[in-house]
Amino acid sequence: MTTSRGRKAPSSTGARRRARERALDLLYEAETKGLAPDAVLAELVVAPEPYAATLVHGVGAHLAAIDASIGAHATAWDIGRLPVIDRQLLRIATFELVFGAEVPIAVAIDEAVELAQQFSTEESGRYVNGVLAAIAAELPDLQAS
Repeated sequence: MTTSRGRKAPSSTGARRRARERALDLLYEAETKGLAPDAVLAELVVAPEPYAATLVHGVGAHLAAIDASIGAHATAWDIGRLPVIDRQLLRIATFELVFGAEVPIAVAIDEAVELAQQFSTEESGRYVNGVLAAIAAELPDLQAS
């Protein structure tokens, strides 16, 4: 099955959800320890699920572009002032939206919103939704750069 963007749809939503949660944990750890995301991956005794590793590596590899995109759409907030959980969720979803992870736009946004509501606040869920919707609205422009 393919998505409306011509991408192959993920085979297991549950597995992808667990991978996003694990990526969130690892990116949170990287930020709180002041380490690069790949350094946190390298320290692990047991490798995470492949999709979690893809997300962590992808966020680390494209961090400047991801943060620029979030910063351009995060109205009234400097990205550095966002709660760590919200910032990392926005980074994961922006990576999925912009850099070709095989995830439909709506799924990437919905998953980030649900995780924000689960691990942060209800207000965070609305904020994450607004920022990601603005990023998604510019996807053809962002993917070309």
